[in-house]
Amino acid sequence: MARCTAPARGHRSSAAAADCPACGGRYGRSSGYGGYGSGYSSSGSYSSPSYSSSRSSGGSGRRTSKPRWSGAGSAVWYTPEQVQALTPVRENVENLAASQPDLRDVFLCHAWDDRQGSAKELHDLLEARGVRVWFSEKDLGLGVPMMRAIDKGLVNSRVGIVLVTPAMLRRLPAEGIADKELSALLRRERLVPVVHGTTYEELEQVSLLLASRAGLNTAEESMAEVAAKIAELVAT
Repeated sequence: MARCTAPARGHRSSAAAADCPACGGRYGRSSGYGGYGSGYSSSGSYSSPSYSSSRSSGGSGRRTSKPRWSGAGSAVWYTPEQVQALTPVRENVENLAASQPDLRDVFLCHAWDDRQGSAKELHDLLEARGVRVWFSEKDLGLGVPMMRAIDKGLVNSRVGIVLVTPAMLRRLPAEGIADKELSALLRRERLVPVVHGTTYEELEQVSLLLASRAGLNTAEESMAEVAAKIAELVAT
């Protein structure tokens, strides 16, 4: 009788299960499940399903999964690395939603030069999905002290989104307003970098601390897809 290889090698994917002499008949390549995993590890516990995405950068496949906060009907998929990076942020969102329900969902930190471009694009995409965004272009009223208004925006938001662009990389060394916002956000586990038009390697040359925070990257997915993930992350 054929013996199952799970105790030795595990069945972490449909391909691994298909190669098992005992289980191959149930998870064979003709089973109709394509690249989806069986959903169970060798220990019998449930794990998130994964498959190879044809939309990954460079043309190679990328495993994707659903985090626990993603709705059953959601069409949004995440990489395992994104799930790992965003989980602590989500836990803070849930805690704050229970203790301080009136907070804004998101504080959008961006370079001044991006206020009418990529920052506004991200703001508009988020608000179209019902996310309450603190955005300087609409929340800094005439005659209101800028630093005081920003300070209140930071305190009264659950999550900080840092839009990392070439303009942001130019501004940070000058230690201006964007740098002060970033310093405040880095002190909390509520920060999500969104890298746009630049790379983490270039960010490392300016801020090792920010570069150490995994986030979202528009080189790998569109700004609309990034906004969809942020919207799910802050939904309560």
